[in-house]
Amino acid sequence: MRVFFQLSWFFKQEKRAYITGILLLLIVAFLQLIPPKIIGIIVDEIHQKSLTSVKLLQWLLILIITGLMMYIFRYFWRKMIYGSAVKLAKELRNKLYNHFTAMPQSFYQRHRVGDLMAHATNDIQAVQQTAGSGVLTLVDSLATGGMVIVAMAAAISWKLTLIALIPMPLMAMLTNWYGKLLHQRFSNAQAAFSQLNDKVQESVTGIKVIKSFGQEKENIGDFESQSANVVSRNIAVAKVDSLYDPTISVIVAVCFLLSIGFGAKFVIQGELSLGELISFTTYLGLLVWPMLAFGWLFNILERGRASYERILSLLAEKSDLYEKPDALDIVPSGNIEFRLNSFTYPGEDSPVLKDIYFRVKRGETVGIVGRTGSGKTTLLKLLLREFDAEDGEILFGGRSIKDYKLGKLREAFGYVPQDHFLFSATIRENITFSSPGIEHEKAYEAAKAANIHDDIMQFPDKYETMTGERGVSLSGGQKQRVSIARALLLDPEVLVLDDALSAVDAKTEEGILRVLREKRQNKTTIITSHRLSSIAHANLILVLAGGTIAERGTHDELIELGGLYKDMFERQQLEAQVEQGG
Repeated sequence: MRVFFQLSWFFKQEKRAYITGILLLLIVAFLQLIPPKIIGIIVDEIHQKSLTSVKLLQWLLILIITGLMMYIFRYFWRKMIYGSAVKLAKELRNKLYNHFTAMPQSFYQRHRVGDLMAHATNDIQAVQQTAGSGVLTLVDSLATGGMVIVAMAAAISWKLTLIALIPMPLMAMLTNWYGKLLHQRFSNAQAAFSQLNDKVQESVTGIKVIKSFGQEKENIGDFESQSANVVSRNIAVAKVDSLYDPTISVIVAVCFLLSIGFGAKFVIQGELSLGELISFTTYLGLLVWPMLAFGWLFNILERGRASYERILSLLAEKSDLYEKPDALDIVPSGNIEFRLNSFTYPGEDSPVLKDIYFRVKRGETVGIVGRTGSGKTTLLKLLLREFDAEDGEILFGGRSIKDYKLGKLREAFGYVPQDHFLFSATIRENITFSSPGIEHEKAYEAAKAANIHDDIMQFPDKYETMTGERGVSLSGGQKQRVSIARALLLDPEVLVLDDALSAVDAKTEEGILRVLREKRQNKTTIITSHRLSSIAHANLILVLAGGTIAERGTHDELIELGGLYKDMFERQQLEAQVEQGG
């Protein structure tokens, strides 16, 4: 019953619907007592040969009216209780979605996408069933069972009632034991399903890689192994499930055996009439559902509790990023300054960045280069507050970036990541993602600036072309340029290109950079790249090595320095000559 206390906040919220539904349910439980009593009266009158046609019609009319009332009330209590359970599912789903949206990058490093999807589907469904079928089963089993037992004891024979209920304590003990077994096994089954869900999501997303390396058989084998594990865990749950009905059926059979045996003795002794015995056994038949429901109730509650605890543990995770109560509600602008002593990712031992000190004046272009793993992307993540730097600070407009509201801070940036993500929508919808109602002409201008407009106009549906999931219908370079157009449409205070020109040719790159220089003269641009041609025009170039700034200066200054930057430049020049046949 613990899960009901955990969900008490929702029951209070929807108390009107639940109270109405439960009252109607109690009325139905009471109305169910009428037919067995009438049947017993009719049997006795037949036995006494006192039943007339008029009396029979009267009894039949009462049965018909009772049946119609039960039909109507059952419709409405189902609507109230099950309708409220659907609202709970909606509310939990919204809470999870909002939580996923608010959590920082570190949260997604700890949790797999498939596991998060399992929480938002299977777990919510189990909790919804608890708030619907669970409430119904609890109230119906107690109300129907209680009223039937009272009717049996008060209207027929309290002695026979006590005898018939002798096996009940045993049933309570067994179902409680089954419930404890079920809780652990269902938790394991849900965890296995989460792993399988993640495997499917990962495999579908990376199907091109799997095929290109010829790993289809191995991937299928891994999937089948995880699928078999899910089946095994669910069979373990089913084994406990399968104990409920046989156990209850045996106990019900014993109850009937005791009732008929001792009831027949009481009829012979004259303590009961034949009609009363028939009414009693009919009432006992009504007890079968409460008994079965009581066993089913433990099943539902343990599943719901296991799932709700999984959801609560996820919602309890706090963001690593905090927002000050008095944070500035303005979009920052001005100079950017890094004063970073060191930064280590959560859970890691070694710092990724150390001794990062530099200043970017508003309107300047900064280029950041370095080998893979040198810390370029981490530097940008700190600027965007995907992670917080504890040992040092980053200033924007003369204030720490932590002084601004997180939403306002990010409004200052137009970010094009390495992994250019497109939504399953049209090209127009992807470009205007941040400003859905913006004029088409501005979207066209952004596309032209990103050098993608001409490509789009060659598609049959032009800007209404569907990109497919993650932009699958576009080439790598086209996806990059659509992502750049999406960022340029914002005309942000700071444009951040994280190796965002790697998939375009040199001519296209040159065109995009020329437009950026022309249109962003008073706006800051930060570019990370492996290709030095992307940042040769920058006002300041930082060369990262081993997580620290090894060299800094303009292109000419770094060439004259004769260090890492010059080596990288000469190597790339040589590669370009070889590609051209030199």
